[in-house]
Amino acid sequence: MDELEKSTFSAIKKELVKRKIELEEQLTQLSKEKVTNDVVQDPGDMASTSTMESLKISLQDAEKKEYDRIVQALAKIEDGTYGICIDCGRHIGEKRLKNSPNSSRCLMCQEQFEVRD
Repeated sequence: MDELEKSTFSAIKKELVKRKIELEEQLTQLSKEKVTNDVVQDPGDMASTSTMESLKISLQDAEKKEYDRIVQALAKIEDGTYGICIDCGRHIGEKRLKNSPNSSRCLMCQEQFEVRD
């Protein structure tokens, strides 16, 4: 496969833009949410608040990383390099891009990358 079909390419871009907007809304909401109500807390409440704050930060980090990958994928669509593996330079399979549209590696290179980490 040398190029993705235009309809598939267009559908992937549409999904990426949709997910980008969802993430923007979620990240905005998370940044506004307060974990505590600023009332003096006992040690148990403080531990619970600390745990909730850690979970919130973890969720924000995961969503921010996904958001960044989507922004990169959209930029690659615009510059014509979308669907090309960042490691080997071969085309990423259409099935992989449909299932994970912000993929930057082909399946084989992704597996090798995960083994290294």
